[in-house]
Amino acid sequence: MRSGGQVLVDQLITQGVRNAFCVPGESYLAVLDALYLKREKISLYVARQDGGASFMAEAYGKATGETGICFVTRGPGATNASIGVHTAYQDSTPMILFIGQVGNDMVEREAFQEMDYRRMFGQMSKWVAQIDRANRIPEYVARAFHVANSGRPGPVVLALPEDMLVDWVDVPDTPRVTIAKNRPTAQSMLDVKELLRKSEKPLVVLGGSGWSERACRQVQSFIEKNKLPVGCSFRRQDLFDNHHPNYVGDIGIGINPKLSEMVKESDLLLVIGARLGEMTTSGYTLIQAPTPRQKLIHIHPGSNELGRVFQGSVMINSDIEEAVDALVSLPDIGATWGAWLKTGNDNYRANVIPVSSPGDVDLGEVMTVLRGLLPRDSVITNGAGNFSGWIHRHWQYAGYKTQVAPTNGAMGYGVPAGVAAKIALPDKFVVSVSGDGCFLMNGQEISTANQYGLKILFIVFDNGMFGTIRMHQERDYPEHVYGTDLMNPDFAALARAYGLYAETITSTEDIKDSVARCIEKDVASLIHIKVDPEAITTRTTLTSIRDNALSK
Repeated sequence: MRSGGQVLVDQLITQGVRNAFCVPGESYLAVLDALYLKREKISLYVARQDGGASFMAEAYGKATGETGICFVTRGPGATNASIGVHTAYQDSTPMILFIGQVGNDMVEREAFQEMDYRRMFGQMSKWVAQIDRANRIPEYVARAFHVANSGRPGPVVLALPEDMLVDWVDVPDTPRVTIAKNRPTAQSMLDVKELLRKSEKPLVVLGGSGWSERACRQVQSFIEKNKLPVGCSFRRQDLFDNHHPNYVGDIGIGINPKLSEMVKESDLLLVIGARLGEMTTSGYTLIQAPTPRQKLIHIHPGSNELGRVFQGSVMINSDIEEAVDALVSLPDIGATWGAWLKTGNDNYRANVIPVSSPGDVDLGEVMTVLRGLLPRDSVITNGAGNFSGWIHRHWQYAGYKTQVAPTNGAMGYGVPAGVAAKIALPDKFVVSVSGDGCFLMNGQEISTANQYGLKILFIVFDNGMFGTIRMHQERDYPEHVYGTDLMNPDFAALARAYGLYAETITSTEDIKDSVARCIEKDVASLIHIKVDPEAITTRTTLTSIRDNALSK
């Protein structure tokens, strides 16, 4: 006989869960007690806010390919955690959010913090359910893991009525789930071969989730064998070694203009895993909808994504590893794309060289120092904002699981993602980069890093404003600045108050020594970088945007 809480935790162990994230709540005390009893098998990390906990679970799933696990309490806990669920949905990350719920004897009375989670999470998750009977916990949990990891991965939400968790039942555990896989047909591979054979300017685009280290190695073999140029979709730059001679850059916000032209000029796009959403297609302009000018081979694990916006020449519903294995098995195409490939790689290498920025701290020099001092395989996490443009453009990701960033553009992601990445990849050097607005949304999670002894380098770019919104404001409503200014704290002093080592950079001369000192520390550290507001993107200034808008 076990309590519902104990049955639940035992199912997580059976499914291979090693780490979970939470903010504690009285609505699931029985689960916390069960986790205490199994603390040698599952490590529990307590965040400072439910949104931070759900971001950690999502980032952990992204960094490992495993299912991220998060526990929050009902009502306010669930609403706070919804941001991580939305991120997992748009980023296709396997994740399960467990929410404490009012007891079955109180349901539908608008009891304390009661909500209908099926209605709340229905549009941002793959499945939402409530476990009303403790003897069905193994069934529900097994299905949750299968749904979260099948096809296009994503989040599942399970509500846990408080009385169900303290019921005692005699029920067997469900074995670890086996995920059903889709594979390409033989005919679809013949079609791919024929389109490649006829192509004069092909381009491979990698993206999405569901990748493994082996799949990345296999796709590299396929690309090398056929001398294909390859780019990565928005915030998926770690799917291919950026130092490789076949890499041509990232296809997302702030795209290299020459790469943008390359996409448009291509006569065949081989898209593996990417959804081809707004960010990757530059607002659906790089590829014409619904019928692309280029021939399009679209491979995706989610059948609903195929043909959603773009009608391809060949559309293949397949899991990533199975698709890549099939591509590798294709005979040599006899590629004649050497000049096309070299031009793409040359343009990328020119674009990645850091450039100077306005102000006393040259952000180009910041990137030069980071590239020179940080380990090549460092894991970089970031949230949303224009500050991320310097990382995305000038840092070269070494390959599989070295980038953890939100494709849904969620602010407040960088700090909790850094915590999760260090837990997921303890042997890697982790750098968490945030803007000032982004940091202030979840910056308190640096305390979580300190509590668990996680050595992470946090970097805060501080320009005293919500930079992305200010940029759009100046472009569309020049000189009508409103609602985008920030009065910020001393971020270094704040970090020291939390127990971190911290420094502030106010001039270019400070950069190298400051980064070097932080790298040498045995504890988490933070660098507060004062940024001139004029340094609004890697390609232009705030004044240029305003002047251009006023001249129209």
